[in-house]
Amino acid sequence: MPQFDLPLAQLEQYAPERTEPADFDAFWEKTLAEAASFNLDARYEEVDAGYSELITEDATFAGYGGHPIKAWMLRPRAAAGPLPTVVTYIGYGGGRSLLGEWTAIPSTGVAHFVMDLRGQGAGHRSGDTPDPGVSGPHFGGHLTLGIDSPETYYYRRLFTDAVRAVEAAQAHPFVDPSRVLISGGSQGGAIALASAALAPTVLETAPIAAVVDVPFMSHIRRATEIVDTAPYGELVRYLGVQRGREEEIFSTLSYFDGVNFAARASMPALFSVGLLDDICPPSCVYAAYNAYAGPKSINVYPYNGHEHGGALQSEAAIRFQREMFASV
Repeated sequence: MPQFDLPLAQLEQYAPERTEPADFDAFWEKTLAEAASFNLDARYEEVDAGYSELITEDATFAGYGGHPIKAWMLRPRAAAGPLPTVVTYIGYGGGRSLLGEWTAIPSTGVAHFVMDLRGQGAGHRSGDTPDPGVSGPHFGGHLTLGIDSPETYYYRRLFTDAVRAVEAAQAHPFVDPSRVLISGGSQGGAIALASAALAPTVLETAPIAAVVDVPFMSHIRRATEIVDTAPYGELVRYLGVQRGREEEIFSTLSYFDGVNFAARASMPALFSVGLLDDICPPSCVYAAYNAYAGPKSINVYPYNGHEHGGALQSEAAIRFQREMFASV
């Protein structure tokens, strides 16, 4: 089997020492408390997208700073509520796009809430949510946006939006708030890890499980040392110009590293990894997986890269969600 990272036997044992700021929990407690001071203002407006078997809605809720965040809500027309619900977070550069991209999960009989990403949506999917919190010079996409401090960093806003998205989904009259599962791949996996750790600290009813596919932003420093593909390449190039600021920048990133969130997450989780993934390297995925504090399993795809298991992993996620929803 070809490889560029550690052999599988070493990956399964890979548990690097976590670099964690002393005020990590206080930082996120303060951040989420500030967000909670804004009325959630979750609103749903039905839109006719032509799907006779689905009810499709344009959703808006107040995220970080009270900023309006868009989302889609899809649910089977014939299903009586309250429904179990999957909240999905999107990969790097993407937005919520068109409703037609999200019809698979509601076809399983559950509701599907798809959070748009502030300021993203010019990459692989279009988006509809601006980012009023944009700050400072950065390279390329969003990985270095506001990176001068944890307070101004882009992912402070995005991870806060993710927690508020769970609350917005739970506020829908057809959703069972006790049966919500969070999911995402790549950047979406990073967001799901953050939400798995943070949502239970502030929500009256926490999500019950998480699907975390090939998570981005885990063991970030190592990723920049072994790959220079996008998006990590944006950080490599930024540091190539911002010479001598490495420790300052990685200090900021330690507040957002998936390994630190994984150590705080206790809900059951299904992970995936591609052993040829040169975008989110296997050792970085395993660093988060091995640190994960809750019940967990991981599907390994030895001959796949960032696409990991593709449709096969989607089927595994559907089986996992069915098991999790039935357990409540």
